[in-house]
Amino acid sequence: MNDDSTEGWFDPDTTTFGDRVAGAREQAGMTQVELAKRLGVKLKTLKAWENDLSEPRANKLSMMAGLLNVSLLWLLSGQGDGPDGPGQEGELSRDVAEMLTEIRDIRTHLTQYTDRLGRLEKNLRAKLKDEASG
Repeated sequence: MNDDSTEGWFDPDTTTFGDRVAGAREQAGMTQVELAKRLGVKLKTLKAWENDLSEPRANKLSMMAGLLNVSLLWLLSGQGDGPDGPGQEGELSRDVAEMLTEIRDIRTHLTQYTDRLGRLEKNLRAKLKDEASG
């Protein structure tokens, strides 16, 4: 269902990376301060991303996509799964919005811990191999 208010919502040809970050953040019901805190960056860093003055590193970009419930591809190019347009989703109560935010936060942390566990396992295997051959 496409009405005039959602026509061209986050058009990949007209929006910038910063536009998409700001729009997805607003659709997720987060302030700049909240998102910066969840990402572990300074507010001025997030503002620079939203103003297209700089771009995040891959790990922060991945975290941001998870927290904002959009695809990494969408954040970078505008293609793929992005936020719903205005009026496409009913207003959520504050409790439900907070629970969804907490779920996204936990998912982001799980991804980070999984990556960390993979690196530790790789390092352990390398050490065990060195000790076995030496």
